[in-house]
Amino acid sequence: MTEQELAKACARAMWAEDRASAGLGMAIARIAPGECDMTMTVEARMVNGHGICHGGFIFALADSAFAFACNSLNRRAVAQSNTITYLRPAKLDDVLTARAVQTQAAGRSGITDVTVTDAAGRTIAVFRGLSRTIDGTLVEVTPKEDTA
Repeated sequence: MTEQELAKACARAMWAEDRASAGLGMAIARIAPGECDMTMTVEARMVNGHGICHGGFIFALADSAFAFACNSLNRRAVAQSNTITYLRPAKLDDVLTARAVQTQAAGRSGITDVTVTDAAGRTIAVFRGLSRTIDGTLVEVTPKEDTA
């Protein structure tokens, strides 16, 4: 199994159990080792009293992309700490994309940066997630047979 095939298998395994991301209308647009692009359309139920997308929904999108990127290497990982900076508002019917890239990993710790953009490519928010691996894997991988 290639690293890309493994990343896709990990995403399928996680998605099968992820009711939160699916329930918010998120979709995986791209998965690669240590990376994930996830999309979500801002719905009326996500708009706050200022007429813009509630920050919690933007955070949830970034957090989900972060989770799929962290777990794409088949080592179970959870959030240790996350921060977000909102740069501009998202509006009703905006299609948001969260692009997550794991930039650092050492031992059980990782750093993943996520940029949330709108359909025009404007940056809505920047998120940094710190992950920690835990016991277990998402998919079973059998070692390649020695054909020599």
